[in-house]
Amino acid sequence: MNRNLRYLFIAIGVGIAGFILWYFKSIVAYILISSVFTLIGRPIVSFLNKLHYKKLKIPNAISALLTVVLFWTLILVFFRVFIPLIANQASELSGIDAESVMSNLQGPIDKTEALFVKYNLNSNNNQSMDQYLTEKVMSVLNVSVLSNFFGSIAGILGNIFIAAFAISFITFFFLKDRGLLNDGILLFVPDKYLEKAEHILMSVKKLLTRYFIGIIVQISGIITLVSIGLTIVGIDFSDALVIGLVVGLFNIIPYLGPVIGAILGLVLGLATNIDLAFYSELLPLLGYMSIVFIIVQVIDNVVFQPFIYSSSVNAHPLEIFLVIIMAGSLFGITGMILAIPSYTILRVIAKEFFNNLKVVKKLTEKF
Repeated sequence: MNRNLRYLFIAIGVGIAGFILWYFKSIVAYILISSVFTLIGRPIVSFLNKLHYKKLKIPNAISALLTVVLFWTLILVFFRVFIPLIANQASELSGIDAESVMSNLQGPIDKTEALFVKYNLNSNNNQSMDQYLTEKVMSVLNVSVLSNFFGSIAGILGNIFIAAFAISFITFFFLKDRGLLNDGILLFVPDKYLEKAEHILMSVKKLLTRYFIGIIVQISGIITLVSIGLTIVGIDFSDALVIGLVVGLFNIIPYLGPVIGAILGLVLGLATNIDLAFYSELLPLLGYMSIVFIIVQVIDNVVFQPFIYSSSVNAHPLEIFLVIIMAGSLFGITGMILAIPSYTILRVIAKEFFNNLKVVKKLTEKF
């Protein structure tokens, strides 16, 4: 009976804890984001602490403050560069005349429709391909849709200042007091597991620091390579930067992300150069863009991804693929993005507590 009561109290405690975390989900999100910033910023703080002039050293609090300022300077520069470009791109897209687009594509549409009729592939309804595509182009270039989209972003911006202050404040103290994050987590760990928990935290911090720094290097490299490559093949530099940003950000999603980013990049390239002659100029341009995306993806697979995964995850590619697919099936795109860091944490915990199991030994043998 006592054991049943104990399990009941544990279940109630877990339920209450889950409710508290859900109720204060914004604060939990701030803490998680600050933890990521802390993992990335810790090497910077350590570097600044090592700097000295004779006997003068930079105090740890100043190093933490400078690191936070550096983060937000980079973020502001990023937005200062890309937000005007994105706004200009949206303005150009909303100003495109759908009828002129369809007029420019009339030749390829007629040939495609003729093939559909020849091989009896046309749909049962009486709507021609021309009418169908005109409807779709009109819906994509709908000004009200774009206005609503950017209006919603403007609404979100109202909460960004609160979030920025909270994240900065938490990150500063996490960086300043080296053991603050660890101590906060260890408060909830029973004494008999304290030593193992400390070892887990040390391993997780080391692996995730490398992982998140690697992700930043990967995104920056892809944006740079795509922007340079598209500029070389004839895309305006400002448009190339926006496409590079889209491809780089979608690349965070494993496996599917590069494909989605490349498709969106081609759509943007098509939309911003729709006035070109289709066969002699536009089609070759789309082909060159595809070549750029393929080359960048090869570089990503050969250079960036091994740098990230070999130094942090230490797992077989098939193992990572299965984990990402399962996470995507359960939690969608968010699950795919969080799959690798979450799996890394679970492997470290499994190695510490269940190392006697054969499957755990096999999965964690490279740790």
